[in-house]
Amino acid sequence: MEEWSVKRLVIVAATAGLGVTALGATAASAATGSVDANQVSKVKWHACSTDFVKTVAANYDPIFPVSKIVQCGQLQVPLDYAKPNGKKISLFVTKTPHNGKGKAKGSIVVNPGGPGGAGGIFGPRVFAQNSPAMRAAYDVIGFDPRGVGDSKPSLSCDTAYGREPRPDYGNGDAKSEKIWLKRTYGYDAACKKADKIGLLKHIHTTDSARDVNSIRIAVGSKKLDYYGASYGTYLGSVYATMFPTKVGRMVLDGVVGPSGVWYQANLDQNVAFNKNMDYYFGWVAKYDSVYHLGKTQKEVRSYFYGLRSKLAKKPVYSADKSAAASSDSLVDVAQNAGYRRSASMWNMVATGLSAYKKGDIATFVDTFGGPTSGPVDDNEFAVYNAVQCTDVQWPTSWKKWHKDNVKSNKIAPFGTWGNVWFNSPCLGWPAKAAKPVNVGAVKNLPKNILMFQATDDAATPYKGAQDMQRRLKGSHLVVQDGDRTHCIVHRGSAAVDAYFDAYFLNGKLPSKSTVHVPQLGDPTPPAGMRSAAATGALLNDVLK
Repeated sequence: MEEWSVKRLVIVAATAGLGVTALGATAASAATGSVDANQVSKVKWHACSTDFVKTVAANYDPIFPVSKIVQCGQLQVPLDYAKPNGKKISLFVTKTPHNGKGKAKGSIVVNPGGPGGAGGIFGPRVFAQNSPAMRAAYDVIGFDPRGVGDSKPSLSCDTAYGREPRPDYGNGDAKSEKIWLKRTYGYDAACKKADKIGLLKHIHTTDSARDVNSIRIAVGSKKLDYYGASYGTYLGSVYATMFPTKVGRMVLDGVVGPSGVWYQANLDQNVAFNKNMDYYFGWVAKYDSVYHLGKTQKEVRSYFYGLRSKLAKKPVYSADKSAAASSDSLVDVAQNAGYRRSASMWNMVATGLSAYKKGDIATFVDTFGGPTSGPVDDNEFAVYNAVQCTDVQWPTSWKKWHKDNVKSNKIAPFGTWGNVWFNSPCLGWPAKAAKPVNVGAVKNLPKNILMFQATDDAATPYKGAQDMQRRLKGSHLVVQDGDRTHCIVHRGSAAVDAYFDAYFLNGKLPSKSTVHVPQLGDPTPPAGMRSAAATGALLNDVLK
């Protein structure tokens, strides 16, 4: 599930594709369409661009000075792995080298999720958040997946699509559906026109898994050490199914359920996010002396939905009309509070809502608004759809979408229809869908995969992690009971991070197949935090 706004998070389920066992270098080339070692060149590392270094420094140097050591490069890979000597595309890759003495213990390839999340910058982020022992032992390799960010080509379909104010998502009414279906099919047509090289035919998760294998070879690793978050867990599980003998140590954090990709997964997320948002409204009510939005959960919820209805009729603009907050952007940004327990996120949303009540429109629009003119980067949105719409066949009947989501909206009104219109390009996507990978159904499956999951994670509900554990026989699962955070490694739990470090540093798995750690509990409103400051902190705070 994704939500569309300039401040949105990547909240996503899974992907699919068709893969079989890798049987060694030569056999793998024939069986999976991968390249063998002598067909992959080494990455030529060099200094990163000034803009990239500045972004890394601003976000992660306060944790550890990664901008001083991160390196960048491009890796050529086949557009179509069935034709390894054919047309090439380029992946943007980064390396944050270990700072210990001697040779690195290994290179951990990392993926932040999406699909469509920029992973080049995720590499230095993970390195900065690692413990000193992990920084001393491992290089961290980040990469922008095919079509994403600084990889070439970078997919963009319609940079006007995300401008505000957007039409209200509606509640399954005929007027809203007519408007959004027209937008949907228009976006599909724009993506077809934008694809100059046939990328849309070769952007399945299986293609990215082959890219990961090329990266493994390029950085000189005999086996893949990997950390994947959110959608990155599905990418990791697909890699393990396609290349089981090439897996070294693999961590999956915020686990996608492989059986629900993609349609059912989004219906499941509707319910989970609605539950977390109701919980959040209760938290805001607890601090009515700070936010003044109501003393009960019911009062806060009523205020939010009332404001949503007002904005559906009349969006709110900044003084210079350069930005607007619509009912859609209100939902999109507020959903961050259901994504993770976080003082900065929870305060940002509550402070923005409070600003509207106080008549502080500037702060409200700064928190919930988006640009009214100029290009709005749609790369992540475009790749999200390019992957999910071709990984597996979505229902092509709008009647089924309408019926299922009217039912969903009755129990999960917060985000159901926003989620529908984020995914609706799959109705008419201009590339053929594949069959989903049967995750885990392969010989020689690695028995040492380690997974992490919070029980009340809305983006990837807990039952999905249980499903993944059943499929990846021999895997271990660390569960944070009662927590509402999506992806729990490096989120403040010493117990969680101790399992992560012990695994990568010593190969040590938990004593039982499933172990439980306590939740961290709710945050308190940060003293003196303002919405604008919190919004900036959000970009440094979330895990895509």
